[in-house]
Amino acid sequence: MTVDVVNTENKKVGTVSVSDEVFGGRVKTDLIHESVVRANAAERRGTHATKVRGSVSGSGKKPWRQKGTGRARVGEIRNPLWRGGGTVFGPQPRSYAYQLPKKVEKGALRAALAAKIQGGALIVVDALAASEVKTKAAVGMLTAMGVDGKALLVDVRPDEKLALSVRNVPGVALLPSNRITARDVAGTKTVVVTQAALEKLEAALA
Repeated sequence: MTVDVVNTENKKVGTVSVSDEVFGGRVKTDLIHESVVRANAAERRGTHATKVRGSVSGSGKKPWRQKGTGRARVGEIRNPLWRGGGTVFGPQPRSYAYQLPKKVEKGALRAALAAKIQGGALIVVDALAASEVKTKAAVGMLTAMGVDGKALLVDVRPDEKLALSVRNVPGVALLPSNRITARDVAGTKTVVVTQAALEKLEAALA
Protein backbone atom coordinates (compact mmCIF):
# COMPACT_ATOMS: atom_id res chain seq x y z
CA MET A 1 0.00 0.00 0.00
CA THR A 2 1.06 3.61 -0.48
CA VAL A 3 0.76 6.48 1.97
CA ASP A 4 0.93 10.17 1.13
CA VAL A 5 3.88 12.17 2.44
CA VAL A 6 3.11 15.77 3.46
CA ASN A 7 5.10 18.67 4.82
CA THR A 8 4.40 20.61 7.99
CA GLU A 9 1.94 22.78 6.04
CA ASN A 10 -0.07 19.67 5.15
CA LYS A 11 0.83 19.87 1.45
CA LYS A 12 1.50 16.62 -0.37
CA VAL A 13 5.14 16.27 -1.37
CA GLY A 14 5.23 12.60 -2.36
CA THR A 15 4.24 9.06 -1.46
CA VAL A 16 5.86 6.18 0.38
CA SER A 17 5.20 2.48 -0.05
CA VAL A 18 4.67 0.35 3.05
CA SER A 19 4.68 -3.42 3.18
CA ASP A 20 1.31 -5.16 3.24
CA GLU A 21 2.93 -8.01 5.16
CA VAL A 22 3.89 -5.64 7.98
CA PHE A 23 1.05 -3.13 8.10
CA GLY A 24 -1.70 -4.95 6.23
CA GLY A 25 -4.07 -7.74 7.18
CA ARG A 26 -5.96 -8.30 10.40
CA VAL A 27 -5.02 -6.19 13.41
CA LYS A 28 -4.18 -8.49 16.32
CA THR A 29 -5.77 -6.56 19.16
CA ASP A 30 -4.94 -9.32 21.65
CA LEU A 31 -1.23 -8.58 21.27
CA ILE A 32 -1.84 -4.86 21.78
CA HIS A 33 -3.80 -5.64 24.95
CA GLU A 34 -1.02 -7.83 26.37
CA SER A 35 1.61 -5.17 25.69
CA VAL A 36 -0.48 -2.37 27.23
CA VAL A 37 -1.22 -4.42 30.37
CA ARG A 38 2.50 -5.19 30.77
CA ALA A 39 3.46 -1.52 30.38
CA ASN A 40 0.83 -0.44 32.91
CA ALA A 41 1.94 -3.11 35.39
CA ALA A 42 5.56 -1.97 35.14
CA GLU A 43 4.54 1.53 36.23
CA ARG A 44 2.71 0.42 39.38
CA ARG A 45 4.52 1.70 42.46
CA GLY A 46 3.85 -1.37 44.57
CA THR A 47 4.47 0.47 47.85
CA HIS A 48 1.49 -1.06 49.67
CA ALA A 49 2.29 -2.74 53.00
CA THR A 50 0.51 -4.27 55.97
CA LYS A 51 1.94 -5.08 59.38
CA VAL A 52 2.55 -8.71 60.19
CA ARG A 53 2.51 -9.94 63.78
CA GLY A 54 6.20 -9.15 64.10
CA SER A 55 5.64 -5.51 63.06
CA VAL A 56 2.70 -4.66 65.31
CA SER A 57 3.51 -2.84 68.54
CA GLY A 58 2.78 -4.71 71.71
CA SER A 59 4.23 -7.12 74.20
CA GLY A 60 5.39 -10.59 73.31
CA LYS A 61 4.51 -11.88 76.77
CA LYS A 62 2.06 -14.76 77.01
CA PRO A 63 -1.17 -13.25 78.48
CA TRP A 64 -1.98 -16.31 80.61
CA ARG A 65 -0.76 -19.82 81.14
CA GLN A 66 -1.43 -22.46 78.51
CA LYS A 67 -3.78 -24.66 80.54
CA GLY A 68 -6.12 -24.47 83.44
CA THR A 69 -7.88 -21.14 82.89
CA GLY A 70 -10.77 -22.39 80.77
CA ARG A 71 -9.96 -19.87 78.08
CA ALA A 72 -8.53 -20.46 74.62
CA ARG A 73 -4.78 -20.79 74.41
CA VAL A 74 -2.95 -17.70 73.13
CA GLY A 75 0.71 -16.82 72.84
CA GLU A 76 0.77 -13.02 72.54
CA ILE A 77 -1.51 -10.04 72.10
CA ARG A 78 -0.14 -9.49 68.59
CA ASN A 79 -1.93 -12.65 67.52
CA PRO A 80 -3.67 -12.07 64.12
CA LEU A 81 -6.92 -13.40 65.61
CA TRP A 82 -7.09 -10.55 68.10
CA ARG A 83 -8.15 -6.97 67.47
CA GLY A 84 -5.05 -4.87 66.83
CA GLY A 85 -2.99 -7.90 65.92
CA GLY A 86 -0.96 -8.51 62.79
CA THR A 87 -2.32 -9.21 59.31
CA VAL A 88 -1.97 -12.64 57.77
CA PHE A 89 -0.78 -12.77 54.13
CA GLY A 90 -1.39 -9.05 53.58
CA PRO A 91 0.13 -7.12 50.66
CA GLN A 92 3.81 -6.29 50.93
CA PRO A 93 6.02 -3.99 48.81
CA ARG A 94 6.71 -5.64 45.49
CA SER A 95 7.33 -4.97 41.82
CA TYR A 96 4.56 -5.77 39.36
CA ALA A 97 6.88 -5.64 36.35
CA TYR A 98 7.17 -8.67 34.12
CA GLN A 99 8.51 -9.41 30.67
CA LEU A 100 6.76 -10.53 27.51
CA PRO A 101 8.46 -12.43 24.69
CA LYS A 102 10.17 -10.12 22.22
CA LYS A 103 8.00 -11.46 19.41
CA VAL A 104 4.86 -10.47 21.33
CA GLU A 105 6.09 -6.90 21.90
CA LYS A 106 7.16 -6.66 18.27
CA GLY A 107 3.83 -7.99 17.04
CA ALA A 108 1.94 -5.60 19.34
CA LEU A 109 3.75 -2.55 17.96
CA ARG A 110 3.22 -3.81 14.42
CA ALA A 111 -0.52 -4.26 15.08
CA ALA A 112 -0.86 -0.84 16.71
CA LEU A 113 0.79 0.92 13.76
CA ALA A 114 -1.27 -1.12 11.30
CA ALA A 115 -4.45 -0.04 13.07
CA LYS A 116 -3.46 3.63 12.76
CA ILE A 117 -2.58 3.28 9.07
CA GLN A 118 -5.76 1.40 8.22
CA GLY A 119 -7.81 3.88 10.22
CA GLY A 120 -6.27 6.93 8.53
CA ALA A 121 -4.84 8.16 11.83
CA LEU A 122 -1.18 8.08 10.77
CA ILE A 123 0.37 11.11 9.07
CA VAL A 124 3.71 10.76 7.28
CA VAL A 125 5.74 13.97 7.03
CA ASP A 126 9.00 14.64 5.24
CA ALA A 127 10.60 16.17 8.35
CA LEU A 128 9.78 17.25 11.89
CA ALA A 129 11.79 20.26 13.03
CA ALA A 130 11.37 23.69 14.56
CA SER A 131 13.31 26.81 13.72
CA GLU A 132 12.92 28.18 17.26
CA VAL A 133 11.82 27.06 20.69
CA LYS A 134 8.25 28.32 20.75
CA THR A 135 5.19 26.39 21.90
CA LYS A 136 2.79 28.58 19.93
CA ALA A 137 4.64 27.83 16.69
CA ALA A 138 4.60 24.09 17.42
CA VAL A 139 0.86 24.16 18.12
CA GLY A 140 0.32 26.05 14.87
CA MET A 141 2.30 23.42 12.96
CA LEU A 142 0.21 20.61 14.44
CA THR A 143 -3.02 22.46 13.70
CA ALA A 144 -1.95 22.97 10.08
CA MET A 145 -1.47 19.22 9.72
CA GLY A 146 -4.94 18.59 11.14
CA VAL A 147 -3.70 17.20 14.46
CA ASP A 148 -5.94 17.75 17.46
CA GLY A 149 -6.15 15.95 20.78
CA LYS A 150 -3.57 13.39 21.87
CA ALA A 151 -0.77 12.93 19.35
CA LEU A 152 2.48 11.01 19.11
CA LEU A 153 5.32 12.52 17.08
CA VAL A 154 7.95 10.02 15.94
CA ASP A 155 11.34 10.72 14.38
CA VAL A 156 14.61 8.83 14.09
CA ARG A 157 16.41 11.51 16.09
CA PRO A 158 13.92 14.04 17.50
CA ASP A 159 14.74 17.70 16.92
CA GLU A 160 15.78 19.28 20.23
CA LYS A 161 14.03 22.59 19.54
CA LEU A 162 10.79 20.81 18.62
CA ALA A 163 11.05 18.64 21.74
CA LEU A 164 11.30 21.74 23.92
CA SER A 165 8.43 23.37 22.03
CA VAL A 166 5.92 20.52 22.46
CA ARG A 167 6.79 19.39 25.97
CA ASN A 168 4.18 21.75 27.46
CA VAL A 169 1.45 20.84 24.96
CA PRO A 170 -1.08 18.55 26.74
CA GLY A 171 -1.37 15.12 25.20
CA VAL A 172 1.52 15.57 22.73
CA ALA A 173 4.68 13.46 22.98
CA LEU A 174 7.80 13.34 20.83
CA LEU A 175 9.73 10.07 20.86
CA PRO A 176 12.51 8.43 18.83
CA SER A 177 11.44 5.57 16.59
CA ASN A 178 13.41 2.99 18.58
CA ARG A 179 11.68 3.88 21.86
CA ILE A 180 7.98 3.76 21.02
CA THR A 181 5.74 0.97 22.30
CA ALA A 182 2.32 -0.35 21.42
CA ARG A 183 0.84 1.60 24.34
CA ASP A 184 2.32 4.86 23.03
CA VAL A 185 0.71 4.28 19.63
CA ALA A 186 -2.62 2.87 20.78
CA GLY A 187 -3.10 5.55 23.44
CA THR A 188 -3.08 8.47 20.99
CA LYS A 189 -5.59 9.79 18.50
CA THR A 190 -3.05 10.64 15.78
CA VAL A 191 0.48 9.44 15.02
CA VAL A 192 2.75 11.80 13.08
CA VAL A 193 5.85 10.00 11.83
CA THR A 194 8.64 11.10 9.54
CA GLN A 195 9.31 9.12 6.38
CA ALA A 196 12.73 8.08 7.65
CA ALA A 197 11.28 6.87 10.96
CA LEU A 198 8.54 4.89 9.19
CA GLU A 199 11.13 3.15 7.03
CA LYS A 200 13.16 2.32 10.16
CA LEU A 201 10.10 0.92 11.88
CA GLU A 202 9.12 -1.14 8.85
CA ALA A 203 12.60 -2.65 8.65
CA ALA A 204 12.62 -3.44 12.38
CA LEU A 205 9.13 -4.98 12.40
CA ALA A 206 9.45 -7.02 9.20
